[in-house]
Amino acid sequence: MFDGLKDKLGQFKDDVEEQAEEPAEGDDEAEADTEAEPAAEAVTESEPDTAEAESAEDGPGLAKKAALAATGKTIITEAELEAPLEQLELELLQGDVEMTVAREITDRIREQLVGETRKQVESGEQVVERAIAEALRDVISVGQFDFEQRIAGADKPVVIVFTGVNGVGKTTSIAKLSQWLETHGYSSVLANGDTYRAGANEQIEEHADVLDKRIITHEQGGDPAAVIYDAVEYAEANDVDVVLGDTAGRLHTSNDLMAQLEKIDRVVDPDMTLFVDEAVAGQDATNRAKEFNDAAEIDGAILTKADADSQGGAAISIAHVTGKPILFLGTGQGYADLEEFDPDEIVSRLLEE
Repeated sequence: MFDGLKDKLGQFKDDVEEQAEEPAEGDDEAEADTEAEPAAEAVTESEPDTAEAESAEDGPGLAKKAALAATGKTIITEAELEAPLEQLELELLQGDVEMTVAREITDRIREQLVGETRKQVESGEQVVERAIAEALRDVISVGQFDFEQRIAGADKPVVIVFTGVNGVGKTTSIAKLSQWLETHGYSSVLANGDTYRAGANEQIEEHADVLDKRIITHEQGGDPAAVIYDAVEYAEANDVDVVLGDTAGRLHTSNDLMAQLEKIDRVVDPDMTLFVDEAVAGQDATNRAKEFNDAAEIDGAILTKADADSQGGAAISIAHVTGKPILFLGTGQGYADLEEFDPDEIVSRLLEE
């Protein structure tokens, strides 16, 4: 995952370094003057008006750059960043990063780098990498919370409802999360609130059999809210920690199905509603997350098929667009293939050599 985006960020670092190494017109002459006249280092004190005018119109000004160079430092200008940032924004869009998120990332990088003074012993790549890391971390960690701590601190049973469109892996994600909960010391019961899809009971029952979990189901066509309510009652009576409730796949425009979610909210009052979609869906996943959050507020997201997603655009975009965090990534077919979403770890992966 993220190989495409990782390559784009690496190219941006190279582009900025290349731009910064190209001397601006007149820099060599200014540096020579500085060596001949050491007083140039005090240019901002002796000629404040000139230096301020140069800074306002053309960045830091040649005299200031020369003085910094003479003292072993360099400065990054907006002009040096303009072309690499434009290219990075285009590359992010092509990598399925949502438009406003791509702009937010490049704006944050610009804010952190323009006027940045660094010692020459520190490479330009290190400076740029630090700025990229901060920008990415700010964007993808929106609303982030510790899922396990939320479970640990909540009254039991904790009720979690899963929603999303058809065929994105909701039921399998429920089974994986049930396994994850068990490895962290929490019991769970499954509830099939997808009462309209033929074969839904059989699908979730297969998972429950393999995992040795109790499942609550009703006949096809039954009331989804009633199924999940029965699962909550079972959990209360049997000291089960978490209820995992499946729901029918739906579009945000499916009025009847959205009404079901509203009824589940009224009847069960779930502690969390998690949106599930495929990482490989890219922009579509980001758009759907926003639409679902607008229609029936979600608390977080799970992205399936993350191991098959070379771009990572949805993972970068969803939290910023919805204000709700990505909590887990599905990374394979096995029940153990569910990875907690850690923004620091994601940033490290994106920037590692």
